[in-house]
Amino acid sequence: QVQLVESGGGLVQAGGSLRLSCAASRFAVGFADMAWYRQAPGKQRELVASMTRGGIPNYADSVKGRFTISRENAKNTVYLQMNSLKPEDTAVYYCATRYGTSDYWGQGTQVTVSS
Repeated sequence: QVQLVESGGGLVQAGGSLRLSCAASRFAVGFADMAWYRQAPGKQRELVASMTRGGIPNYADSVKGRFTISRENAKNTVYLQMNSLKPEDTAVYYCATRYGTSDYWGQGTQVTVSS
């Protein structure tokens, strides 16, 4: 069964950095479109960053220049490097993919940015 497991969240001060990891199983991230979403309390889940199977990244305007999505095929893992974090980046971050005709999500990892 396809599985996505996020890690790397935590508490950081504004201006700091975190790197989130998404370890995948039962499929190869190098052959899949991958994405990071986030959901803040009381808000809808939003797309933060994505990468096509061809390696083309795309970012929400709110994180451009601060966040970087990447993948390491040998570890079958996708990353989200988050720099210059702001309090408004506080949310639960989810890794996601579409495999076949189904969407798969990880369990999420909490990121809290203090001012």
